[in-house]
Amino acid sequence: MRALLALVLMIPVLPQGGQAQTIPEDRGQIALSFAPVVRAAAPAVVSIYASRVVETRVSPFFDDPLFGQLFGDFGRRVPRVQNALGSGVIVSEDGIVVSNHHVVEGAHDIRIVLGDRREFSAELILEDAESDLAILRIRGAERLPALALADSDRLEVGDLVLSIGNPFGVGQTVSSGIVSALARSGITLGSGRGYFIQTDAAINPGNSGGALVDTSGRLVGINTAILTRTGGSHGIGFAIPSNLVVQVVAQAQAGARRFRRPWAGMSGQAVDASLAEAFGMSLPQGVVITDLHPLSPLAAAGLRPGDVILALDGEPVNSPPEMIFRMAARGIGAEARLEVLRNGAGERVAIDLIAPPEVPPRDRLEVSHGVALRGLVAENINPAVIAEHDLPPGISAGVVVVEARDIAGRAGLRPGDVLLAVNRQPVATTGALDRVLRDPTRNWEVEILREGRRSWLRFRI
Repeated sequence: MRALLALVLMIPVLPQGGQAQTIPEDRGQIALSFAPVVRAAAPAVVSIYASRVVETRVSPFFDDPLFGQLFGDFGRRVPRVQNALGSGVIVSEDGIVVSNHHVVEGAHDIRIVLGDRREFSAELILEDAESDLAILRIRGAERLPALALADSDRLEVGDLVLSIGNPFGVGQTVSSGIVSALARSGITLGSGRGYFIQTDAAINPGNSGGALVDTSGRLVGINTAILTRTGGSHGIGFAIPSNLVVQVVAQAQAGARRFRRPWAGMSGQAVDASLAEAFGMSLPQGVVITDLHPLSPLAAAGLRPGDVILALDGEPVNSPPEMIFRMAARGIGAEARLEVLRNGAGERVAIDLIAPPEVPPRDRLEVSHGVALRGLVAENINPAVIAEHDLPPGISAGVVVVEARDIAGRAGLRPGDVLLAVNRQPVATTGALDRVLRDPTRNWEVEILREGRRSWLRFRI
């Protein structure tokens, strides 16, 4: 059976709490229409046409059945224009548009087409590959229709939602469905990873970045991907919750070019049945802390490895990605209240949501002189560097590879490698690394930590 493919696409969502919901009792109650919701929401959903320049290799052996296989990678590189189609959602009257990072990634020209067929150019003002979100600003437009954002935490499985976008470029299309699952956090979709709303509303290529709206016409999610065997919709689609969109838009409007998340400074794992039994819990729930950075705000609040985090501001956290999402949706500078289980007793702890500290200084080293590892760019490890390179918080000091070109690249180093020693001499800082690399020897041994595994690179120059 062919494996499921994660196809970058789009999705829909729900109604609001506080009102009693009843089952239709007659044919008249069933014969309802979504037309008023669509009339209110559809004008704020746009089509996005993005152009990017890519290089393709032109080989003189391309048409030859034998030499084409032998020399298929040989030939000169020729630039060509690649076009991408997606959707977007206007969230402010002055032209702020939310879409997917994968729709506009690397684009040199972005065009926005409104529902009334007006066309504008747009600029990318913030992008975040991890959440697969991108924020655009429409040039020369004002008083545009905009969608209000709902509280995605109020969604429930079974809520009705609508998906609005431009599938296959056929024009604006609306599909309906329900929220089929929440808190999908154990999957990676396209360039995005984290926490998703799942829906069975039909979404297809071209819907990426489109709107998932509730029955009040408010945005509850940005459609991002589907799981499919054929490339078409099979009723399993995913959307990025609106509560995260709120924070990303706010940072873009404040002038940020990259989305900054609060830093937890911890490693953890979901509590499964065996861990729940060990902790004396009646149900598997929460995230157990396995490691803490010394500067972590959780450590400052008195938490320690072995504690189980059950909820953040009253919302359950049952996986590390879900906890990261909850913190990101609150934003840097906020205070969060954690429900924690320690030694079988429950506690409530307040933590400050902070940006990763730049302590100690990075002291960037660029090796360009005539010594070993020419082309290496390295920095001291600090919490900000840990967050950028997705390093374990247990690595609280040392030197990390930022770039590896020329001799450094040929020696086998990669960005994200942690340098432990060079020619058996420990390198705890970039200053120490610089001194070691000035040794006139021609034989070199570099000890590194890569993806949690220690290894050695040996070469001669």
